[in-house]
Amino acid sequence: MARLSTEDFLEKLQNGKPVPAVVLLGDEPYLRDECRKQLIEKYVPEAARTWAISRFSADNGETQAAVDQSQTLPMLSPQQVVFLEDGEAIEKLGEKARDEAVKTLEAYLENPAPFTVLVIEASGLDQRMRLAKLLLEKALVVEVGLGENMDERVAAAAVLAKSLAKEQGIEFEKGAAEDLAEFVSGDLMRLKTEVEKLATFAAERKIVRRQDVAVLVISEKSATIWQVADFLAARQPRKALEFFERLLREGEEPVQMLGAMAWMYRKLIEASEVRGATNGWQAAKALGMRPEQAELAIQNARKISKERLLAGLRALREADDRLKGGTKDPHSIMEFLVWQLGGAKAVGK
Repeated sequence: MARLSTEDFLEKLQNGKPVPAVVLLGDEPYLRDECRKQLIEKYVPEAARTWAISRFSADNGETQAAVDQSQTLPMLSPQQVVFLEDGEAIEKLGEKARDEAVKTLEAYLENPAPFTVLVIEASGLDQRMRLAKLLLEKALVVEVGLGENMDERVAAAAVLAKSLAKEQGIEFEKGAAEDLAEFVSGDLMRLKTEVEKLATFAAERKIVRRQDVAVLVISEKSATIWQVADFLAARQPRKALEFFERLLREGEEPVQMLGAMAWMYRKLIEASEVRGATNGWQAAKALGMRPEQAELAIQNARKISKERLLAGLRALREADDRLKGGTKDPHSIMEFLVWQLGGAKAVGK
């Protein structure tokens, strides 16, 4: 079958007939989640989603179970969607187990159930191996990744930013969407969050200006905010303070740094509640983040107690209130905050 971009697939989904099998190939969480959502909305009535949506993991050896479910009539729905996640894990099995899993999928795809859409998800597949050749021949392969070319990622993110803004009832002034895409380095999950934040900030004005993006969105080029989590988890507030002082010297605004920190703390709290994630890819699915960031979130959430994280979120809100109150000494506020987050008393306080 065909190999489509996410955009082409979503258009085909709205206009075309059901397809027996779809492969979501790539590691961009936002694109993958959007395809999942649209598949469910297209084929399964809301009232039947408890019974007509199933999720399995090839990494847990559930390929046969996913096929068995695909061949079982759904309850209370004319169609069902069956997700088989971690499809790339099949390639890593021993030869005998891998051949059995591929044969299972091959037999099903030769005669797929008319009431099922089987969705196989994989971060990547070796095009030389039998599994990839089978899926390319028998399933609709959808690219849910943006590739490694940063210019292309940023260009695609700018287009998406404008579309998301339209959904929020706002628009970007010339150059603002491109600035945002560059600031988040083409990270579409973060892009969505930032558009929602900018929409709230723009409010009745309905226009997001370039200066709004500069003030509210911390640049990933300037800093990797997860470095701070490492310092705070190790109770090294002095290193975290040096990090923030460098950002201030480079022109980052205190308000946007606090916004990025608050977002990070919320993700750490979410990560503290994730169970069973053993790698960045699994964590990314649970947290809606890129795999490398999700893995850092899981690691640091294990080092910082839930009580400390919640206290940190309160401290961030208080610091934000003080900054927005018109203080003339943001450095002191940031210094006091960092020592609070690091679990130590501020110098001279």
